[in-house]
Amino acid sequence: MKNLTLKQLRYFMALARHGHFGQAAEACAISQPALSMQIKELEEALGTPLFERGARHVRLTGFGELFEERVRGILRDVDELGDLARASQDRLVGRLRIGVIPTIAPYLLPRIIGDLTAAFPEIDIQVRETMTPKLVRELSDGLLDTAIVALPVSEPGFAEVPILTENFVLVRPEAQAGQPVPCREGLREMRLLLLEEGHCFRDQALSFCSIPSGRPREGLDGSSLSTLVQMVGAGIGVTFIPEMAVEVETRSARVSVARFDDPQPSRTIGMIWRRSTPLAGQLERIAQVILPGCRAA
Repeated sequence: MKNLTLKQLRYFMALARHGHFGQAAEACAISQPALSMQIKELEEALGTPLFERGARHVRLTGFGELFEERVRGILRDVDELGDLARASQDRLVGRLRIGVIPTIAPYLLPRIIGDLTAAFPEIDIQVRETMTPKLVRELSDGLLDTAIVALPVSEPGFAEVPILTENFVLVRPEAQAGQPVPCREGLREMRLLLLEEGHCFRDQALSFCSIPSGRPREGLDGSSLSTLVQMVGAGIGVTFIPEMAVEVETRSARVSVARFDDPQPSRTIGMIWRRSTPLAGQLERIAQVILPGCRAA
């Protein structure tokens, strides 16, 4: 078997993640024929197929699944060699890949990115916004350096650093301003608009109302807090949003905002990273810079 290249392994992982040659090629910034040729050469070197080709998607073969597990670790170790060199320097330089969940990104990123670039002018910040399960997977795979999420994630291989605790508020139609705030039992009887499945904020809202996450509900599942608030303004129901989102999301909607009695629903936001990363010390410094920006948001 001739030598495999890191480039081929990265292309393989991209195709395994996307399950589609065109999407994988776009993610790797190469043409689809070039990607296909590299995958073909990799399979020929190994002497066995890695993917089952379908009309619209590709999927890993049994051997491909075993190969993926090994390749993931190899690429993570290679990336951490670069991180080890960066960690040996006295100053923070180079690429910093940050993942952020959608219920945080629009409200914190403008503030904290400015703080980070002011404190560490030589870093190149790259942001990935998606839901927690994907961020956890990409962080584990070495595709991200750190992520800002709702804690806890309860992953043994991750360090967790809390940076902010914030309450949730109730958003109701403007006509309901001044009415008594419903209790948890009352909320269960209302048309509660929530984010779609996969958002941790949805699960936190359901937990506060003591509604099982798998129970069928009437209402609207939205892809963003902005959609939910606009639907409330149209009189369709009520929703929860975190405090940091109030200024942005309610400025153009005909809604009223009310706070719950104690104990109020809340979440803890924090940074997570792999315990094994050589950048742990630098990420702790970054957390200390982010902390004031989060509190001021």
